[in-house]
Amino acid sequence: MQGIFMSNLKQAETPPPSGDSFFGNLTINVTSSLGLIPISNATVNISLTTAPDSVVETLITDESGQTETISLPAPNIAYSEEPGSPMPYTEYNISVTAPGYEPVMVSGTEILPDANAVQPITMTPLEVEPPGAPAEETVLIPDHTLYGEYPPKIPEDEIKPMDESGEIVLSRVVIPEYVIVHDGVPQDSSAPNYYVRYTDYIKNVVSSEIYATWPENTIYANTLVIMSFTLNRVYTEWYRNQWFHVLFYLHSFS
Repeated sequence: MQGIFMSNLKQAETPPPSGDSFFGNLTINVTSSLGLIPISNATVNISLTTAPDSVVETLITDESGQTETISLPAPNIAYSEEPGSPMPYTEYNISVTAPGYEPVMVSGTEILPDANAVQPITMTPLEVEPPGAPAEETVLIPDHTLYGEYPPKIPEDEIKPMDESGEIVLSRVVIPEYVIVHDGVPQDSSAPNYYVRYTDYIKNVVSSEIYATWPENTIYANTLVIMSFTLNRVYTEWYRNQWFHVLFYLHSFS
């Protein structure tokens, strides 16, 4: 799903308190867009979004397409525990180059203190690049849902009436391999759709909705809510029954 997120990047209002040092861990996984084959010997440059020209780390991917795990400075962990605090994570740029592939720049990777972040990056082989494609693919990750400003949830009734014709077509709740993510509000038929693995969708939504610094039981509870909501939409074919020819739209608009 690279390239579908747009964001206005912003800094924390105040720096972390002096005298306290906090760090988070980062691992980058680099694969090809053709078959998700790991890309070895890719060069990965990491910099702060506030200082994109100053590289803080340079890494090389191994035969599995992974970099070593590194520690990067992050804000005070208390920022992610209190609403209204300054930005509780540090944003980094990740620039990746590899022979035979289009370069990729991911801007806005979030590093929380005492947490492990995994940034997947998919690279497109040069031979399959369409004519006129940009020299570098740029992916802008938006602000976290708990920190950024987003449109309010679209209102809907908690209890929904069932038509006599029947809205549920599945005999039981099933876990799909893929879901269709609509990059926009349901009424926008011009917005593109993306097929996303269900497990990746859940992981991305969880990462966008809650902080990894929260208590483990809180993370489990929120994940179960997100899974339940998603499977309900599949089981009831909610969007299709609203004449929207998609299964889901981006969670920040749901």
